[in-house]
Amino acid sequence: MLIPRVRRAMIDLYTLMEITIRSLSISGVATLLASTWSVPISILLSISRSKISRIAVPIFNSLVGFPTVVVGLLLYLLLSRSGPLGFIGLLYTPYAIMIGQAVLITPLLISFGVEVIGVKTRDLIEMSLAFGASKIQILSMLFTEASSRILAVCILGFQRAIGELGVALMLGGNIKGLTRVYTTAIALEIQRGEFELAIYLGIILITVDFLIIIVLRILGWRR
Repeated sequence: MLIPRVRRAMIDLYTLMEITIRSLSISGVATLLASTWSVPISILLSISRSKISRIAVPIFNSLVGFPTVVVGLLLYLLLSRSGPLGFIGLLYTPYAIMIGQAVLITPLLISFGVEVIGVKTRDLIEMSLAFGASKIQILSMLFTEASSRILAVCILGFQRAIGELGVALMLGGNIKGLTRVYTTAIALEIQRGEFELAIYLGIILITVDFLIIIVLRILGWRR
């Protein structure tokens, strides 16, 4: 009786570690990917006074609450074999989840990025323009002055990505050892009736979220 229990405990521990590493790595890469275009766009929209920026910011704000299942469906249609990008063969791979999470958190990163950069550096931009600073110099000063807040926004995007279910399930397929992450594993274990493992996964996910909140507070996030 003892040996099967020990063996099951070891299997559960291995499963928890495997899913944890995969979830953190996929969401981490997705956040880095989204940050590469979201941060520059946020800075450009913050310093721009054009009509395009006044239209773009409300659009990104509204897209923050865009249904995740719709995002997953659109990307599924693009990446499926019959879709325009089906020849790449990304569907049901970790890369598909990374792309899906990156697309999902992009509006959030841009929306919050514009807000924190604007609040932090509005006076700095006006003063720099008055002294004739170039756009490159303004961008450099903006990134330096608002770097901690930009990092906080990126961490918030990571928190959003790692807790996502719809995109991960539709694009990853919840394949064991390949695309199974926190949220899809919890959903599967509940369907199986394996509530013990689902609870363990939920505790780890909540712990990750709690640590993210602590980091955000350290960085001075007050939203």
